[in-house]
Amino acid sequence: MTGRIDVHQHMIPGFYAAWLRERGVDAPGGRDLPSWSPSEAADLMDRRGIATGILSLTTPGVHLGDPAEARAMAREINRFGAALAGEEGSRFGVFASLPLPDVDAAAAEAVHALDELHADGVVILANSRGLYLGDPALEPLMRVLDERNAVVFVHPAELPGVPGVPGIPPFAADFLLDTTRAAFNLVRNDVPRRHPGIRFVLSHAGGFVPYASHRLAAAAFAETGRDPGEILHDLASFYFDTALSSSPAALPTLRAFAAPGHILYGSDWPFAPEPAVAHFDDAIAGDEEIGSGNARTLFPRFS
Repeated sequence: MTGRIDVHQHMIPGFYAAWLRERGVDAPGGRDLPSWSPSEAADLMDRRGIATGILSLTTPGVHLGDPAEARAMAREINRFGAALAGEEGSRFGVFASLPLPDVDAAAAEAVHALDELHADGVVILANSRGLYLGDPALEPLMRVLDERNAVVFVHPAELPGVPGVPGIPPFAADFLLDTTRAAFNLVRNDVPRRHPGIRFVLSHAGGFVPYASHRLAAAAFAETGRDPGEILHDLASFYFDTALSSSPAALPTLRAFAAPGHILYGSDWPFAPEPAVAHFDDAIAGDEEIGSGNARTLFPRFS
């Protein structure tokens, strides 16, 4: 089947939704948990011209405070995703979840998911209970991912230690800042250059990264003394998905900023309802590189 490759599509298995609700999580990021099933996903994909959906969990992931519970849920969700992706004729891929901020457990689960379950990559929240991507504490995990040339899908979470602003759900603005913080922290701490095997995909067009890139580079230069051009190069070398971001205002900035071949299609379904998916699809209709070509280079098995 020809069609788009959706790198930002979420799964909400029934056992995971029940687990969240039992722990008081009904609206992660300010969005009520929507209905989801593989058949519903396939129907949406048929209507929107999506050939392949790479599934992932969104915030809050698998760690709600109990490390042992997080390890068990990560293993269960990753086995579920791998089984779904491995079915004959399946149209799904999967980004494995990791029980961060437990770094040793996350590294072990990454090895299991990538080496044994053959996941297409891993999903890591921009911050995991306050631990941001780019933090030196994550080095053991980064080494594991670098050795495997892993794709790391970076999804935002709710900002740590910041109460929500009444009337502004976290997904509307805080998520964009969270991704921007993670990208800045990765580049400031030279993670992409020290671990060149990792391909980072930033959700939602990188948050504020393309728009604020020169300001971010100036800040990183002030802190590190690194050449601002080098910093800008590293920021532009991330991959960026178009989920909720291929608007007439945002897309030109992303096109002007991202390295060639580094823009990927994303729907954000089912947290983004189908009318929203359709609205943002309009701006990239007919763009084969964003729709699938760039993703096929990053994920050769979908070729």
